[in-house]
Amino acid sequence: MSFISEKIRRIKLSPSVAARAIIAELREQGRRVIDLTIGEPDFSTPKHICDAAKAAMDRGETKYPAAQGTPALRKAARVRLLLDTGVDYPVGQIIVSTGAKQVLFNGLAATLNDGDEVIIPAPFWVSYPDMVLVNGGVPVPVTTTPATGYKLTPEALEAAITPRTKWLMMNAPSNPTGAVYGKEEWEALAAVLRRHPHVWLMTDDIYARLGFLDTAAVHPLQVAPDLAPRTLVVNGVSKAYAMTGWRIGYGAGPDELIKAMAILQSQSTSGASSISQAAALEALSGPQDCVVEFAKIFRARRDVAVAELSKTPGLTVVVPEGAFYVFPDCNALLGKKTPDGKVIATDNDLTNYFLRDAGVAVIDGHAYGAPGTFRLSFAASEDDIRAGCAGIRAACEKLS
Repeated sequence: MSFISEKIRRIKLSPSVAARAIIAELREQGRRVIDLTIGEPDFSTPKHICDAAKAAMDRGETKYPAAQGTPALRKAARVRLLLDTGVDYPVGQIIVSTGAKQVLFNGLAATLNDGDEVIIPAPFWVSYPDMVLVNGGVPVPVTTTPATGYKLTPEALEAAITPRTKWLMMNAPSNPTGAVYGKEEWEALAAVLRRHPHVWLMTDDIYARLGFLDTAAVHPLQVAPDLAPRTLVVNGVSKAYAMTGWRIGYGAGPDELIKAMAILQSQSTSGASSISQAAALEALSGPQDCVVEFAKIFRARRDVAVAELSKTPGLTVVVPEGAFYVFPDCNALLGKKTPDGKVIATDNDLTNYFLRDAGVAVIDGHAYGAPGTFRLSFAASEDDIRAGCAGIRAACEKLS
């Protein structure tokens, strides 16, 4: 009998973590690998943010912080949340955690009972289903397609809801597709949720500041503020401010939910790093030029990646409207053979072929609940994007 718990055996290692291990192993063998699996900005954290962390250390802010987050950071998050969602959350309804990932996890852990269902539009971020499973819930993937821009439709949402549905998890801009929802699309989804008051909404907004549309991003609570009493808003500083290693996320929601999450956090990790919170305070309340510049650079890289991949036989590309990923459909390549006679039966076979033949690392779409696709990150230099896409194109041209 295994010593490991049943709930841990339900889940798997993050595919992105596994990919990094393979890339490191190949590089140790002397192989040149262009890594386009990266789920983080390749920029350094802006200097004014790092300086704020150093100043906090010099002031002696190195003790245990409040479990729910420092008052100063929660006040700054309140201002940011008002700008992003239109909802003025009291500071007591805001929690700071060790990354947005912990906010998501704590929200599920604090609410799910065994058998509760969580609707997750697919393609999805790889961690969502496993977070649900480890907390006793049942992930309910709802497939989206390139025809709808990989967006959840109200009809598909309605069909997925059952009496056991607890949450709808939404991520926009999306990892891995870059999908962004407009005002009318949010209104249509909100109308479905109004018909089912037992279903709560969890919005993962971590890429919200990295949008490529010429119009301002729309948050569901801006068009449906009546849903705020059953919504958990999740965000953080990792992507927009190039602060992935600082591990700071924040969430806002109804008082009862945030209190439950704070209790859980007090008995697990306690408060997030005091130094990181000081840095995040500067990120949210200091100059925002860096966010604008990062988004501009990512948009230019997006255009390069889409243009290069669109030249590749067998790939269909939906133009991402945010985040820093492109998600080509590769179904037309499945069933073809490599130069050495191996059949490309799955997207995993294809991504392994790219790695072996072209030295280009991307992540198979099966990991994101979308077989027949793969994810390529353009959070890399333009030279690496061009070289990586050229390697993929050359590899695809060899298939027969």
